[in-house]
Parts: sequence; C-alpha cells; structure tokens
Amino acid sequence: MSGMFRDRSSAEKAYNALHSRGYGKDDVNLLMSDETRKTHFGDDTVHTDLGDKAMEGAGVGSAIGGTAGAIIGAIAAIGTSVALPGLGLIIAGPLAAALAGAGAGGLTGGLVGALVGSGIPEEHAAEYETGIKNGGIVMGVKPRNAEDAKYFEDEFRRNNGDKIYKY
Repeated sequence: MSGMFRDRSSAEKAYNALHSRGYGKDDVNLLMSDETRKTHFGDDTVHTDLGDKAMEGAGVGSAIGGTAGAIIGAIAAIGTSVALPGLGLIIAGPLAAALAGAGAGGLTGGLVGALVGSGIPEEHAAEYETGIKNGGIVMGVKPRNAEDAKYFEDEFRRNNGDKIYKY
C-alpha cells in the first residue's frame, strides 16, 4: 500500500498511524526529492521519527559516484537508506535494500523502474515520480493483514494522502 503526501504534517500523521499499529522505520518505504528532504526535514526543522528516517540517507551523497554500480555499492554499504544524487532522491526503507539486491539493473529505469521493480504498477509509479518531482512525499508499507490495510487506507485519506493504492 502506498500514498503520496504534500507536506510534512500530513506525512507525519500518516507515519504515526503506521507506528501506532506496531510498524517501525524498517517497515516503511519513504521516497522524496533531496530538495523536499531539505525543506521539510533539514537541520532547522523539528526532530521526529519520520524526520530521522528522512535524514538517514543525508550526507552520503558525496560518497556515491554517478554510475549505477557505485550507487548500488553505496546502497549496500549504508543499509536501508540512500541518497541518489544522480536522481536527486532520498529512498529509505525496504525498497532501498531491495534496490541493493537488484544489482545495477535496479536503477537503469530511474525512479519509475525502481518502483515497478518493487511491485508498483507502471502508471502509479509514473504518478509518484511526477508527485515527487513536485515536492511530494511517497510513503509505502506492506500491511500484515486486511485489518491493517483498511486502517492505513483510512488514515492516509484522513491525513490528506493522495494517489493511495493497495497492492
């Protein structure tokens, strides 16, 4: 399940809904542009769990080369979060780890290719790419059961989520 949020407050509330059901930082995928990360989760912003997650990949960009192979190596080296300076993205959570496992081919299609590879249909991936480029924050989670899925869908909508899809 995934959804897009236009501001930090909405994303924080949705993240807190996930957290209230026992989902932690390692269960949640978070995608945003580096510019969005700096705006909403930079040094001059309030400290929160979601902000910590957004910042996990910060500061590693200088260590990452521009080639897909170097990016994959850096993903593997830093664990579950990564800054992708060639794409201007921050990816945190299981998706970052999956990209590391996919090898260099995992990034050849850019963001859309990475999202499609993670099970998101191409038309939804393209919507998310456009949203991220326009300052959106995409959050995704794999619900453990139907009750959680329904709860998350309701909470995402209640918190101004857009493009909410279940897979």
